[in-house]
Amino acid sequence: MNSLELGSIKRTKKPLVLIAVMLAMFMGAIEATIVSTAMPAIVGDLGGFSLYSWVFSAYLLMNAITVLIYGKLSDLFGRKPIITIGIVIFLIGSALCGFAQTMEQLILFRFIQGLGAGAVLPMATTIVGDIYSKEERAKIQGYLSSVWGISAISGPLVGGLLVEYASWRYVFWVNIPLGLLSIVVLWLYLHENIEKKKPVIDYGGAFLLVVTLSSLMYLLVEGGVSLPWDSWQAMFLINLIILGFAAFIYHERRTAQPMMPFDLWKIRSILVANIVSLTTGVMLIGISSFLPAFVQGVMERSATVAGFTLTAMSIGWPISATIAGRLLLKIGYFKTSLMGGISLIAGGTIFVLMDPSYGPLWAAIGSFFVGVGMGLSSTSFIVSIQSSVEWQVRGIATATNMFMRNLGTTIGAALLGGILNSRLQRHLEESGNDYSINDVNMLLNEQEREQLSSDILELLQNALTGSLQSVYLVVLLFALFSFIGILFLPRDQFLKK
Repeated sequence: MNSLELGSIKRTKKPLVLIAVMLAMFMGAIEATIVSTAMPAIVGDLGGFSLYSWVFSAYLLMNAITVLIYGKLSDLFGRKPIITIGIVIFLIGSALCGFAQTMEQLILFRFIQGLGAGAVLPMATTIVGDIYSKEERAKIQGYLSSVWGISAISGPLVGGLLVEYASWRYVFWVNIPLGLLSIVVLWLYLHENIEKKKPVIDYGGAFLLVVTLSSLMYLLVEGGVSLPWDSWQAMFLINLIILGFAAFIYHERRTAQPMMPFDLWKIRSILVANIVSLTTGVMLIGISSFLPAFVQGVMERSATVAGFTLTAMSIGWPISATIAGRLLLKIGYFKTSLMGGISLIAGGTIFVLMDPSYGPLWAAIGSFFVGVGMGLSSTSFIVSIQSSVEWQVRGIATATNMFMRNLGTTIGAALLGGILNSRLQRHLEESGNDYSINDVNMLLNEQEREQLSSDILELLQNALTGSLQSVYLVVLLFALFSFIGILFLPRDQFLKK
């Protein structure tokens, strides 16, 4: 621990700062559960089922790109001003999302919301790494994860009630008081002694990353749907992605202050944690984004019931994260992460075997296992990363891991959304009817669904079921990739380094 950390700890009121950090994290956690619960209602109101995945992709793209920039800026200017800027932008985007009149507007405002979200979770996690010792972090990270449990109960419940009895627009506005309260407490009780440095922002790296990821997202979502795979446009995007990625790596290795410091990746635990965070990110978005559509559109359950199938994941996450904090002290992060990998495979298998007749309880069980896997693995990764680096690079090291998970969710939203759309289009074309992907909107609007004839209802539900089964098969494959990656973690216990 350096003098900067000691100075800030002496002046900072840690319990109150922890409360502010948990408020900020709760804002992000409840955002995930509420928006996923409300999405079927949003699509039923605004239309545009073919744009369903873009509502998540837009948010995740900006989140993934900005998390590295915020991490670097926090190492230069401190955590407090950066997380404040992020929360303010996030709240502006949230307010605008609530006023959206079309799916296109909602997607645009989600870009703004994601621009701010990139600072919230990594800065909150980094602040805890700054003010607590290595031995304390394992327990505190478990406490932080309890935020997901609280949001698990309140998010789907509040979201479902708002959708059913008020309006889906309020699911975005609920963030505003939480964010403002978090800012006030942080500025009153978090004090940092920051060594003034001349800021060096890697604009070139940020530009290359935006171009590459945007192209990749568009190709994954629209490829095989509105964009034939053998078209010149698809070939152009593929080449642009390859060249953009290569240019990004070349640029980052040569620039003095890279947004992605590849030197950190030479540490084996960081390398493995980042790669596995990418694969688990794909799983995470695959469950949280598309499960409510299955429960409401195929199982014909309410938004509240659909929300509580996701609640199981958010309950499993904090419980296992709290347990992980104790396991890390006893058996180390390799065995703890391995247990998480096994749970991810179990959850993925349950979703692949899911049938509409099994009901929402089956979906909830699968969600719970995925949550347990995420809690065990993510807690292990964060503690091991923060224990491997000094304060001066802890912000960017933590942000890099968050970036990889966000990148996974970004790619996952696009990839799985593209698979869903292409499979839906194939099912509907093979039926010999003139239905399009956007006709699936009728399944997500209870009044329109009740007006469908039994034949049309069965056709659309079978198409959605078959398409989502393909999505969950890919989710299972990424669970297997995650488990294989965990096998390469160092075998030693982190406290014995």
